[in-house]
Amino acid sequence: MSAPVGVVELLGTLLAIGLLVLILRWTYGNSRSQPAPPGHDPDDTTGDGLLQEVSRVPTEAAAQILRSRLRDAGIRATIRKPGKDSIGDYRLLVFSADLVDARTVLSRGALE
Repeated sequence: MSAPVGVVELLGTLLAIGLLVLILRWTYGNSRSQPAPPGHDPDDTTGDGLLQEVSRVPTEAAAQILRSRLRDAGIRATIRKPGKDSIGDYRLLVFSADLVDARTVLSRGALE
């Protein structure tokens, strides 16, 4: 006696799906075999990516004033706050291409 056609099709489909799962698992694997990305080191001064430090100030208000001067001159800037567990200065960061212009703008503000 032969198996009904529906059972053969069901088994064939399940076998094809199982084979596809094995091939995809073998191809892409899982994340356990890959190393973890490096953690952030708050003391690493090079961890700012494309940004360069243009100034350090002791208060957030001073950093906001300097950032507004840069913004008025058309220079994008961001403020990096000190770490939660450390007491430090607020750092004003700009893109490398804007570093010279930012220093010029900030130095003009100091002379006025």
